[in-house]
Amino acid sequence: MPETKPRMSTIDPVWQRVCDEAVAAIQAEPLLGGLIHSSLLHHASMERALAYRFSLKLASGEMSEQILREIADEAFSRDPDLGQMARADIMAVFERDPACHRFLQPILFFKGYQAVQAYRIGHWLWTQGRIDLAYFVQMRVSEVFGVDIHPAAQVGRGLMIDHAHSIVIGETAVVGDNVSMLHSVTLGGTGKEDGDRHPKIGNGVLIGAGAKVLGNIHVGHCSRIAAGSVVLHDVPPCSTVAGVPARVVGEAGCAQPSVTMDQLIADQA
Repeated sequence: MPETKPRMSTIDPVWQRVCDEAVAAIQAEPLLGGLIHSSLLHHASMERALAYRFSLKLASGEMSEQILREIADEAFSRDPDLGQMARADIMAVFERDPACHRFLQPILFFKGYQAVQAYRIGHWLWTQGRIDLAYFVQMRVSEVFGVDIHPAAQVGRGLMIDHAHSIVIGETAVVGDNVSMLHSVTLGGTGKEDGDRHPKIGNGVLIGAGAKVLGNIHVGHCSRIAAGSVVLHDVPPCSTVAGVPARVVGEAGCAQPSVTMDQLIADQA
């Protein structure tokens, strides 16, 4: 088998590591060679690889891979921050998800990471006034990945969504940097009201599985929301809330819960 050499155009430690891991993965499992070459090693940059994965995953009889690839390439070209956020998201998944052992895993296999990168392209379209195309991306992300993020929602960098099944983030929601959430989280409204109606999540927040955060409320920086909680009121910074409805049950217990991923609540007795 001829030696595989990843194509590198600039110094990029994250992309270099992805390519190195890709070469090793082919050596360990040659049957994945076609997938890994087409998805990773064939591309000169991480942005080009992500654009390819975006088009491959979201293509349907309604929108071809070629058109979606052109949309994604344009987004990455015109907004370099998209690529930087994608790198921050990979680092977040690698550092916080114990099932992630290599940088290439989120790009190839993790629907949470792939859904977030697709949302980011949809959000870019929204900010460019291409509303209907942004809605199309939202629809396909929901259909393919089971993740429904409104393209108008504002999501910071370093987001990790573990398992990512049944995630819902509403139109006026704001999610800060370095946030972690597990499956079945909803950042939603409380009724039919219009306007600013969705939660504002601070930096470094950890949201447990099945938690529902509802209404135009604020969750303070570096707080924890316990699994299964229903949050209807503001959450103070650096605190832990739990229950239905949720109430403060203690401090966060660490400087940045989203990084430690510690979901245990200390016994208050």
